Amino acid sequence: HEGEHDAITPYQVWLAVVVVSTLSYASYLVQRFLAPRHGLLYSAALGGLYSSTATTVVLSRRARASGGAPMLDAALVLSTSVMFLRILIVVAIFNLDLAKVLAPSLLALLVGGLVIAAALYWRGNDARPQGADEVLPPSNPLEIQTALVFALLFITLSLAVGWARAEFGEESLFVLAALAGITDVDPLVLSIAQEAHGASPLAMGAAAILIAAASNNLLKGAYTLSFAGRAAGGVPALALLGLALGGIGAVFLTLGLA
Repeated sequence: HEGEHDAITPYQVWLAVVVVSTLSYASYLVQRFLAPRHGLLYSAALGGLYSSTATTVVLSRRARASGGAPMLDAALVLSTSVMFLRILIVVAIFNLDLAKVLAPSLLALLVGGLVIAAALYWRGNDARPQGADEVLPPSNPLEIQTALVFALLFITLSLAVGWARAEFGEESLFVLAALAGITDVDPLVLSIAQEAHGASPLAMGAAAILIAAASNNLLKGAYTLSFAGRAAGGVPALALLGLALGGIGAVFLTLGLA
């Protein structure tokens, strides 16, 4: 099997870029042209399909400017909750068996996030923060530099996954997953989805994807505190920490350690 995981074909790179760009672009179009007329939460949910990290930064800056609001707190958690659905969709396109292993954890995290977002929303009132209907995506995902960066990340992470597995064993995937969570989750998710087969590799791959998502949620919690400030960002950051811990708990369940 040596070298089997190291061979990244142009077709794999093209397919990965096309699938993720198509999903992102569909969300981008709806968010840009329809969501502003339907409210903040609608826009935040679509932002989660497009890029939950970018949406977190936009919403956190708005929270600082407005002094915070329950609706903004709910929107921050909602965008991250939708990320779990995005991951499941992307994995299912490339590896249905892996998606079946991931589905219970990702759907539980999705539901948990929606419950938290609803609780944050209902603890407030109907007051809407100024400019709430204008949460636009930061850039077109079909711009050439966006696609190139994604392709380079995908190639780099795919090669790193193959090398780490050959040199250090399957467990090394977890370290890469944690690091990938602070850059972009999608390239790692696609790399694992295209390679994970068999009962044990499926469980290991699913656990790695959950670790990457948890790491990304920790990053978004830090972004929330940084861009919104402690007063306006403390509550949503705590909620994102809770989702990250939930993801780590799902890792132990997936590996049969709990």
